[in-house]
Amino acid sequence: MRKHPAKPSGLSRRDLLKGTGAVLAGAALSTRVMAAAPAAEPVTPALIDAAKKEGQVVYYTSTDLPVAEKLARAFEAKYPGIAVRVERTGAERVFQRIGQEYSSNIHAVDVVNSSDAAHFIVWKRDGILAPYVPEDVAKFYPDEHRDADGQFASFRVWLSIIAYNTSLVKAEEAPKSFADLLDPKWKGKIVKAHPGYSGTIMTATYQMQRDLGWGYFEKLAKQNIMQVQSSTDPPKKLDLGERAVMADGNEYNIFQMKEAGRPVEPVYASEGSPIIVGPNGIFKDCPHPNAARLFQSFALGREGQQLNIDFGGLRSVHAQAQEKAGRRPLKEIKTMKDDAAAVEREGEQIKARYTRIFRV
Repeated sequence: MRKHPAKPSGLSRRDLLKGTGAVLAGAALSTRVMAAAPAAEPVTPALIDAAKKEGQVVYYTSTDLPVAEKLARAFEAKYPGIAVRVERTGAERVFQRIGQEYSSNIHAVDVVNSSDAAHFIVWKRDGILAPYVPEDVAKFYPDEHRDADGQFASFRVWLSIIAYNTSLVKAEEAPKSFADLLDPKWKGKIVKAHPGYSGTIMTATYQMQRDLGWGYFEKLAKQNIMQVQSSTDPPKKLDLGERAVMADGNEYNIFQMKEAGRPVEPVYASEGSPIIVGPNGIFKDCPHPNAARLFQSFALGREGQQLNIDFGGLRSVHAQAQEKAGRRPLKEIKTMKDDAAAVEREGEQIKARYTRIFRV
């Protein structure tokens, strides 16, 4: 069960959202304006010097570890003397950990990334995020991908997709839609991840049950699914040949594997692929505030965003970032509609119903 930082009122996450007007639409990140947005801040020599005196930044993230580590090493190379400690786990675990730490008055994390954008609604409402707008965010990010109060912005965007192992499945026989996965020929050959662990899959499950209905999952559960945890796991099982098809999982892992010569191929379902937004934010009581700001500027800047694309296989909303050749541009893909506020309201019910259907 997800927990949020302790509040004297003891309100539930659903209670927290009542009256906030928090809405995320079409993968957008917009919340009710609570105060004047802070002015954009450039990276200055003074900020760099202050960050070097702190010497470290602690980054809690649900990004796949090699991608998070690549970002960390690139930051350390650009700013020698500032170490990045990456703490990577599933989004739901990140949320739980921060809730437990803050309940115990432990402020260990500086910057956070979650693949469940609904987490930022809770953290913002709890008043524990710090307003900070990097210059690049102000200049190059669409309004819908930056919080109106400057407390978070879209660090990464990606899809949860179908994919198949090209050594086990011929292209002409591969599924083209979610409905195709219900074909008896795929029984015992499908792998998928769990919304109780993965923020990506929580978001994808919400979008799919809204658009396809829970009846779809009830039919899919009869296909003898291999159930794994993280959204990074289905691509790995696919690559190993343990399953022929994945029903969900990270598009970016499939890109990485395919471009490394592995036998995997993405499929963009005819019904639409769930779209996921993973924001970054800084905590107000973080132990390394200057290093946190410098890292946030780097991660959301052109250099960090291009690294996400080229190495991480991710998408970016930074206007100057360039999509990698050979990948289908996001604008050409039919996507489902994101709604993080609805995910936050319905998250516990989604996990419970999913667990009942798949018996996991």
